[in-house]
Amino acid sequence: MSKILLSIHVLAAVLAVGPVAVAAGMFPAAVRRGDVKAATLLHRICRVYAYAAVAVPVFGFGVAGTMHVMGDPWLLVSIGLTAVAAAVLGLLVLPRQKRLLAEESTSDVLGRLAMFTGVFNLLWAAVTVLMIVRPGSSTGA
Repeated sequence: MSKILLSIHVLAAVLAVGPVAVAAGMFPAAVRRGDVKAATLLHRICRVYAYAAVAVPVFGFGVAGTMHVMGDPWLLVSIGLTAVAAAVLGLLVLPRQKRLLAEESTSDVLGRLAMFTGVFNLLWAAVTVLMIVRPGSSTGA
């Protein structure tokens, strides 16, 4: 069962978080170019896939339960970083994208959006590394 849950967990991460990371990274450039159509599409991708990305931690908890690693420090840090990444996306990235699309754009908003998008992507990179390396894990993998 853990292999099935792990497969779904990884697929959800690749297919849901990946598009958000890429679209969010492309959004500031589309705004700078004045390409409203592309920026609108990229914002929609970020918003829709953010909801789909909820499957990642849901199946992650299932995997952790079957592997009996729920209390391991690497997993707790990963859970914390995932929560922070979700907060950055939901509270900092998506609202700024929406603000820029409503033509309340200033270079300050665009600069901060690019920074928060970078933070979001770095958080997911850190979670990915922790999931692979699993320092202190007792699973031997």
